Order: sequence, then C-alpha cells, then structure tokens
Amino acid sequence: MCGDGPGGVHGMTGPMWMPIEPPTLGRLLAFHPQPIPLVPLLALLGLLLYLWGVWALHKRGDAWPFWRTLLWAVGIVLVIGVTATGIEGYGMMLFSVHMAQHMVLSMIAPLFLLMGSPFTLALRALPARGRGSGVRRFVVRLMASRFFHVMASIPMRWFLFLSGLYVIYFTPAFDWLMHTVAGHNWMLIHFIITGLLFFGPLVRADPWPTSPNPAYRLIETFISTPFHAFFGIAIMVSTTPVVNFFTDPPLWWKVDLLADQDLAGGIAWATAEIPTVLLGLALLGQWFASDQREAKRHDRQASRDDDEQLRSYNEWLAKVSRADGVQPVAAGARPSTEASVEGPAATPPLQ
Repeated sequence: MCGDGPGGVHGMTGPMWMPIEPPTLGRLLAFHPQPIPLVPLLALLGLLLYLWGVWALHKRGDAWPFWRTLLWAVGIVLVIGVTATGIEGYGMMLFSVHMAQHMVLSMIAPLFLLMGSPFTLALRALPARGRGSGVRRFVVRLMASRFFHVMASIPMRWFLFLSGLYVIYFTPAFDWLMHTVAGHNWMLIHFIITGLLFFGPLVRADPWPTSPNPAYRLIETFISTPFHAFFGIAIMVSTTPVVNFFTDPPLWWKVDLLADQDLAGGIAWATAEIPTVLLGLALLGQWFASDQREAKRHDRQASRDDDEQLRSYNEWLAKVSRADGVQPVAAGARPSTEASVEGPAATPPLQ
C-alpha cells in the first residue's frame, strides 16, 4: 500500500510502502525496501567506500584492524535492518515499531559505526598527492574547520540530542515530517547524524576536537542517561496520544493506541542503558590499549638510553645506603636479610 498522493494513508504524500497485514516477527524482519530506499542506499555506499579504503591500505602493504571493519559492517547492517525491512513499513503504522527504529538509528548503530574509525581510515587510505588527494584535503579541512568544532562542541551536541527526543515528539514537528516521504527520510538521516555527532567525541576512535580523558567521556555518557530515560517515562505516563500520526491504524489490527504508546516509551527507556554499556566497554578497551602503548614506549626508551631511569634509581639507593652504613641493594635484586635501612626517609629521583 502506498500513500501516493494527498490524502493517502495517514495523509502521507509520495511513494511509501505501508503494510496491510498486522505485524509478526517474520513480517517485521522480512526484506522490504521502500520505493525510494534513500537511507539503505546511503548505508550501502558507506560500506563500499569503507571496504575500498581497507583494500587501498592492503594493496599498499598497510594493515587495518579486522575488528574495526567488522564493527563498521555491524553498524551498516543495523541501519539497513531497520530501513529496508518490514520495520520501516510498520514503523509508519505503529508508534512502538517507529520508536525501536529511532533508537537503533540514533543510539546503537552510531556507536558501531564510530568504532570503525572512518575518518582515520580515510586519512590513511586517501593519497596525499595526485589523484584523490583533493578528497583527503577536504577531509582534513573539514576536521580542522570551525564548523566541525562547533558541531562537536558540548552545547551543540546536547542541543541536537535533546531536540531529537523532546522537540520532535512533543511538538507538531513529528506529524509534519511524517506526512511526506522527504520529511520522513530527513528525520531518519537526522537520527543517524545526531547519534554520530553526540557519541563521536565520547567514543573518540577518530581525532575529534574534544577532551581525550576516558573518565570525563564516561561521565558525560552517564549524564545523558537520565534525560533519555525521562523521555521514555514521559511517553509511558501520557494518557493521550503524544503524536497524532499513529492514531488511525487499520481496524482489523485491533491496536490499543495507549498500550502501543506505552510500549514505545518502554523501548525508549530501556535502550537508554545500551549506549552506556557499549561505550563503557569501548573505553575500557581504549584504556587497556593506551597502557599497552605506554609500556611499549617505555621499553623502547629504555633500550635507547640503557634504562637511564633504573640506573638513576639504583644510584639513589646506593647513596642512601652508604649514608646509613648498609650494603646497597639494586632495584630488582634480592635484599640481604641482615641489612635493614633505618633513619630519615629520602626522596627518590623523579621517574
């Protein structure tokens, strides 16, 4: 069924597939792209460009982590999974299905896409000179631009995050956007972009212009959880339809509008914890990788200067021991059971 003109299904104008049969799990997951599958095509383009970047690095003899490619692919599959299946059609008929689609596009898929480090891949894969260098210069200028810094700033990210929840659903904006195919597609793309901008500086798998402190980023993630949870609760406790677009489902579906709205709010409330868990795991991984890099850096420094820090520390120990009249014990050696160091404490050299 298509809303192919003024006064079509739910007033939708333009070609849009909407199901006639009531939803089942099979119908929700069945492949069924829209007549104009804009978002799925953009997602496929993103996958192809990413794979081209990986291939370009491989051709040059450079490695790219397989797990980053896998995470990017998972994010793409999630986007396609809610925009090219029955979820897309039923999301035009039921508030609960639409909310599940919204949460995947704005809260879950962006995290996997960001952990794929697309900007880093582009900077490594695109040539610095010759053919294709213009694209690389554009990416560099974009990431260094005032616009990118403003969009990645805390006030702008939080404004987009909150407006994507409260402004769209608690104003006439939602009904207005859903009455046209263009408005519907714009809203889906808005969900994805908002998620990427909000979580990008928190995941920080690419060089975003924000604080690199993992603890600060995790705190900001925790702060966002109550705002998201309250949005879901506000929908659940409402005794009237929050939006009007879903108030006319097919009669033979026997849909309880308020029960479906309550389910939509529950979905929004429950998914508030998912980004916190995923981001927490990502930050733990980054912490571990950072410690590994620091240990390797220290080992390389020690091999270059013959472990200057350890020798300085041993010299300090020897000086203290001679002053106290005991046999010096080098760091890492087994101390004598007959020797004990007593007396005033001294300050070791800075490590």
